[in-house]
Amino acid sequence: MLWRAANFELGYRVNVQSTFRILDELRKACPGVRVIYASSCAIYGRPFPEWPSEATVPTPESSYGCQKIICENLINDYNRRGLINAFSLRFPTISVRPGKPTQAASSFMSGIIREPLQGKDSELPVEDDFQAWLCSPRTLVTNLVHTLTIPTGALPPHIRQVNLPAITASVADMLKALEEVGGKDSLKHIKRTKDPSIEEMLNSWGVRYDVSKALSLGYKADESFKQAVVDFADTLK
Repeated sequence: MLWRAANFELGYRVNVQSTFRILDELRKACPGVRVIYASSCAIYGRPFPEWPSEATVPTPESSYGCQKIICENLINDYNRRGLINAFSLRFPTISVRPGKPTQAASSFMSGIIREPLQGKDSELPVEDDFQAWLCSPRTLVTNLVHTLTIPTGALPPHIRQVNLPAITASVADMLKALEEVGGKDSLKHIKRTKDPSIEEMLNSWGVRYDVSKALSLGYKADESFKQAVVDFADTLK
């Protein structure tokens, strides 16, 4: 996300203009097609209520979050008019992601697990008491597939947003899971490099949400962050 935040025009081209063009082509070529839009909890910002829900007014503190809410409104309008059959899913931070580190502000939340389990160093830019709203790749995929089974009428035609379930975990929780799965030596690969710019951005994100709507629709949450670490470790065998 940082590269998009740093390049204002590119961010809007990638996140807004391209989404609009895709939606417009879909309405012409495949009217009524099921669309699952990957939105984000970054649409929220301070001040946070204790449990932000879909009824909470979005106050994004980043261009990325603003771009996501613009696209959510586009999708609501296209769905309301019957041009598509859509759900906008507000993703938590996904961890443990496979692949390589990225420039996203949340990249370290996967990196401090993924790299040490492979004998590589990873930078940790925040303190151990930092908390995040996390979902494993396995559970995310399960919820994406589940979306295909939800009747169109389960949500109002002009309100298609859903906050996906997740769990709240601190950096201390993440490092404990790393040690339990990867052994004490894995912690040697954590390099503490505090970054105020990342910390400031992440402090504008919520750490828990009201997901009662999602649960009523049959979406699931992870039981623990450790299972996400085990899932990734199993891919290395």
